[in-house]
Amino acid sequence: MDLLSDETARFVRATAPEPDGLAAEMDAYAAEQDFPHVGPGVGGLLRTFARMVDAERVFEFGSGFGYSAYWWGQALPADGELVLTEFDEDELDMAREFLQRGGLDDIARYEHGDALDAVERYDGPFDCVLVDHQKHRYAEAFEAVREKVAPGGVVVADNAMTAGIIEFEKLLAIVEGDDPGEVNEHTRGIADYLETVRSDPEFETNVLPVGEGIAVSYRLG
Repeated sequence: MDLLSDETARFVRATAPEPDGLAAEMDAYAAEQDFPHVGPGVGGLLRTFARMVDAERVFEFGSGFGYSAYWWGQALPADGELVLTEFDEDELDMAREFLQRGGLDDIARYEHGDALDAVERYDGPFDCVLVDHQKHRYAEAFEAVREKVAPGGVVVADNAMTAGIIEFEKLLAIVEGDDPGEVNEHTRGIADYLETVRSDPEFETNVLPVGEGIAVSYRLG
């Protein structure tokens, strides 16, 4: 499902921050390998969010080959911390290589394995969090990290509207309070996540139709 019309999507791409040489190389790798990633439109927003909240620490549930981490990292100070988690060891090794080349290796922490296990090893606060792993575990990830999100911090969930596996019409029915019938676990996972964050009185959530759709949850002070 295309979230935006062709002309609107072109406009958003044309006005988004220009990826630097390394980000462009990572984009090319993702296209060549048909590897799902947030792309420069969302990447630029992640960097902007980090700058808006003066982020010092970022945690990612799912990092792939380090694309989103690279965008976050450009906004962090030299003594910041950027925690990447990835179940696929080869992808994590690739992330390490890219971030080394991008000058971010000193602030990066690489956690191989289950992100929900990794987050338990870190104390808060985190200024920015990305949720971008198994859809049926999104809500669980939020519950695991919510107390570690700093007031004024943000949690961004990718694939909030579509990822090829999301049944958008059924997701829409759920969020509008209708019964969509049987749904797959990915769609149910996103619906549960949105219900969780939208009902949390300490967070204010908006969904933006960029990339695959991102849910942005701001922790109130």
